[in-house]
Amino acid sequence: MSFTGKYELQYQENFEPFMKAVGLPDEQIQKGKDLKSISEIVQDGKKFNITVTTGTKVIRQEFTIGEECEVETLSGEKIKTVVQMEGNNKLIANLKGVSSVTELNGDTITLTLKAGDITLKRVSKRI
Repeated sequence: MSFTGKYELQYQENFEPFMKAVGLPDEQIQKGKDLKSISEIVQDGKKFNITVTTGTKVIRQEFTIGEECEVETLSGEKIKTVVQMEGNNKLIANLKGVSSVTELNGDTITLTLKAGDITLKRVSKRI
């Protein structure tokens, strides 16, 4: 199953509590809570290029499954991680105490981020 495509955020759950838990300032949380993001994913075998555009902020991630890479967190910090693939539709990474699971089911991508006991769920549809 290929992740390649453009996806628009449909809804998210627990955005504010999660962002507070990971240390984002209130001003940034308020600005970002109602913005719809567009994610563009290009998958070439085990190599991924992901561009997420939220308002005027653009985050680009590039990684190869099973290899160490540097990714940008929601707070703008750059950290090293290894992204793993489970089955052919799930990407898993650990981002400095935050677990990240991205699952593709048909035309829907669900991103689940967990920090302690707070879970952020973001659901996007292919456009």
